[in-house]
Amino acid sequence: MDECQRISSNSSSIVASKKYEVFLSFRGEDTRLNFISHLYKVLNEMKIKTFMDDQFKKGEKISPALTKTIEDSHVSIIIFSKNYIFSKWCLDELSKIMECEKVQGQIVIPVFYNIDPSHVRKQTESYEEAFAKHGGDYRCNKWRDDLIEAANISGCDSKNR
Repeated sequence: MDECQRISSNSSSIVASKKYEVFLSFRGEDTRLNFISHLYKVLNEMKIKTFMDDQFKKGEKISPALTKTIEDSHVSIIIFSKNYIFSKWCLDELSKIMECEKVQGQIVIPVFYNIDPSHVRKQTESYEEAFAKHGGDYRCNKWRDDLIEAANISGCDSKNR
C-alpha cells in the first residue's frame, strides 16, 4: 500500500486529540483550481477533517494561527509544484511541517504535482531559479534542508497516477 492509499485506510485510527486530520500545503496558482479542489472534496467526502490555508491572509511570514493549525494536524500533505518554491509562505509552512514531523511525529506525505521529485530533492529547474531569487533570505539554508528531507520521504508522483 502506498502513502496515498494509507491516509484513507487509516483515517479511522487518526489521533482524536488533533483539531485536523490533514493539513494541505500547496501553491494556489499551480494547484488550487484543479488538483487541490478535487483532493479537498474527496477528503471531505471521506469525513477526513482537512484544513486549507484559504482562511488566512497571505503575507511574507507564516502567521501564528497557521503555525498552530499545522501543529494541530495529524498529517500534512505537501503538494510540490513548479511554483511552490517561489512562495516564501509555502517554504515557511514546509519548515513548520518538517519541525512537527521531528518533534511530534506528524505524518508527512509529499505529492509531486507535475514536477519530477529529483527537481525538488536536488533543487534544479524552477527550484534552482527560485533560490537564486530568494538568495539573500536568511532562511534559505533551512528551506533547502527541509526540501531535501521532505523529497526523500516516500510519497506520490502525479505522473504515475
